[in-house]
Amino acid sequence: MQNAAGDGVAPHDQNAASCAVVSDLVSLAEHVQNSLRLIERTIARETSPETSPGSPESSTNIVVLDDVSPRYMKAAAALQACDVNLGIALRSLLDSSDNDPCTSSPPALSVIGA
Repeated sequence: MQNAAGDGVAPHDQNAASCAVVSDLVSLAEHVQNSLRLIERTIARETSPETSPGSPESSTNIVVLDDVSPRYMKAAAALQACDVNLGIALRSLLDSSDNDPCTSSPPALSVIGA
C-alpha cells in the first residue's frame, strides 16, 4: 500500500519508524542526562575535602574547584548542548506527528520542556 506522497512506504511503516526514532531519541536524552548527573556527582566528590576525623588529610587536603572542574566542564557543556538539541528534535517530531499513536503521551523528560 502506497501513501499519498507516493514514496512506496505504508502509513503503518511510517508510524513504526516514527515511534522507533522517538524511542531512540528519548533513550539517548535519558543517557545524556544520566551522564550530566554523573559529572556533577564526580565534581562534587572530588571537590569535597576529606572529613573523616583522625584523617591526616582532613585539614590539609583542600581542593580548589578550578583545579578539578576544567576536566569536566567541556564534557558537561557538550552534553548540555546535546540535551537541548535532543529536546528540540523530540519536540519537532512530536509536534509534526500529532496523530501518531506512539506520541499520544510524550515522554517525561526535561528536554521536552526546554
